[in-house]
Parts: sequence; structure tokens; C-alpha cells
Amino acid sequence: MHPQHHTLFIDYCAFFNGNQDFFECHEVLEEYWKEIAPGDKEHPLVGYVQLATGLYHWRRDNFTGAARILEKALHNFQHSMGHIFFDEIDYEILLTQLTDSLSAIQKGKSFQAFQLPLSPILEELTFARIQILPPSNSNYLLHKHMLRDRSHILAERQESKQRKSRRQ
Repeated sequence: MHPQHHTLFIDYCAFFNGNQDFFECHEVLEEYWKEIAPGDKEHPLVGYVQLATGLYHWRRDNFTGAARILEKALHNFQHSMGHIFFDEIDYEILLTQLTDSLSAIQKGKSFQAFQLPLSPILEELTFARIQILPPSNSNYLLHKHMLRDRSHILAERQESKQRKSRRQ
């Protein structure tokens, strides 16, 4: 199986091109990255995570944060040219979309989403996934990091603090 046909990568593409849930894009691809290249900050999956994160910030009118993270994504993609994780996505179009977004942000323009330029095979896999995405409203997508259930994150932090205090 091609690594871009992995369920988590398809989920990323579906959230990106479907309901534009860039927060969820980050979540699913970070999981995939930790599976196949943990700690490799130069892996293209990191660039894809940064791309989604940057668009999330731009949508929320955080122009400075959006520009900063999208510049990192651009650097990552340029550094990773020819990598297998660009086989099923048109690299040149993706870089053009990314640089156009950065230019718009630097000019203070409002958020403008774009579609990942997928190969026909990846587009078909992604379209099937988009059909079963749960509905979401624009307010939830805009503020997802504050509105989601964070109980598991808080529990993990508390557990980590307790482990550290026991070691001291």
C-alpha cells in the first residue's frame, strides 16, 4: 500500500478538502507521523500538519501565527521535494497554493481555503471518506481547539505531573 493511501492520510485529505476541519487535519496526521517517523521534524508529514495549522490560524485571523507556521510548511516541502509523500499530490500546485496563501496573509487578506491537488486515485479514496464526515458548523471549526472535549488531555497532564513529583 502506498503510504498516502493510509487511512490517516486519507482522513487528513478528507478533512482538508471536505469540511475544511484543519484542526482535525492536524490531529490525524500527527498521529500518522508519530507512527512512521516519530521525532523526524523534517518529514513531509510535519509539513502537512503545519499547512493545516497555518490555515487554522489564518481562518481565526491570527495572521502572524499563520504566516510563521506556513513559512515552516513551505520550507519543509521545499526540503522534502521528491519524497514519496508527494507522489499522490501535485507538488508544484501545492507549493503555488501555499505561496499564494502566504502572500495573501502578508497583504492582510481574509482567509481563503484551497483544495489539495490530489491524484485521481487519492481523490477517489478521499471522496469516499468525505461522504461519511460528520456535519460541523463554521463556529465549531473556527474555535475547535477551545470547544472540544479536553478531559483526556487534562488527565494525561495530571498523570505526568504526578509521575514527576514521585521521582523528586
